[in-house]
Amino acid sequence: MISYSGVVKAPPHQQGRKGVQNYLEDAVRRLRPVNPVALSVSSRTDSGVHALSNSAHFDLQRRNDKPPFTEDILVEALNFHLKAEQIRITRACRVPADFHARFCAQSRTYVYRIALGISHHSQLPLTDGNLCWGLCNTELDVEAMRDAAALLVGTHDFSSFRAISSDMPFKDPVKTLEVASIEPGSAFVQTHFPREIQFWELTFKSRSFLYKQVRRMTGALVAVGQRQLSVPKLKELLQAQDSRAYPQGLAAPAEGLFLTRVDYKETDLQCSEGQPPSSGNPDN
Repeated sequence: MISYSGVVKAPPHQQGRKGVQNYLEDAVRRLRPVNPVALSVSSRTDSGVHALSNSAHFDLQRRNDKPPFTEDILVEALNFHLKAEQIRITRACRVPADFHARFCAQSRTYVYRIALGISHHSQLPLTDGNLCWGLCNTELDVEAMRDAAALLVGTHDFSSFRAISSDMPFKDPVKTLEVASIEPGSAFVQTHFPREIQFWELTFKSRSFLYKQVRRMTGALVAVGQRQLSVPKLKELLQAQDSRAYPQGLAAPAEGLFLTRVDYKETDLQCSEGQPPSSGNPDN
């Protein structure tokens, strides 16, 4: 499992900029495998989005028929080569040959953090500075936000909540949103900070999401809470099934968004009796 702040892979127009996936592949290469390094990440996050628990898989075959790294040693070795970056490997395990970090994922959970009464970022604790969306509002109509969020739960065409991208023609806009909840949150140092700040956390869970879908849903729900968008208008936006119907500038910024969970079936993670892991002992 991987924890980081940043981008998973640098976009094509930013080829000089390295992303988390690039750094991870570099770290694996420093272990001197005999096989080419190709890392598959479960979830691709936008620039500026954080992850508390992303996952990836890769094959790792050691030279001269050396035994595979133990899980603890692999975590320690990768983190040694990543120590200069805001990236940490938190856990590793051997998986079956047919395991795929992206396609075997059963669900992904994102949490968006909002802080109220913030007219300038300097009013936030240092530990929350780039890890939430600070709003000038001192309160939101949370009940209206929850009514609007309930409209998003279930199976829908979420075209209105996806940003335009090059892979749009190849992505099915119909998704099943299992969870869309709004609950009180807190600062990371709430008990030690001299000023009380109201935090809210918006949680979304689905097997997969469209490009910028979570940020656009969050922006719309916050607009409902600010009484800039009514619940019926949000329903109309969902039913429009058109990314061009989404109001310009409404999407929430990247820095408040966290990928917090990627869930798998236990059976997908276990090597069956007598079955070797994939060639080169993949580690997740």
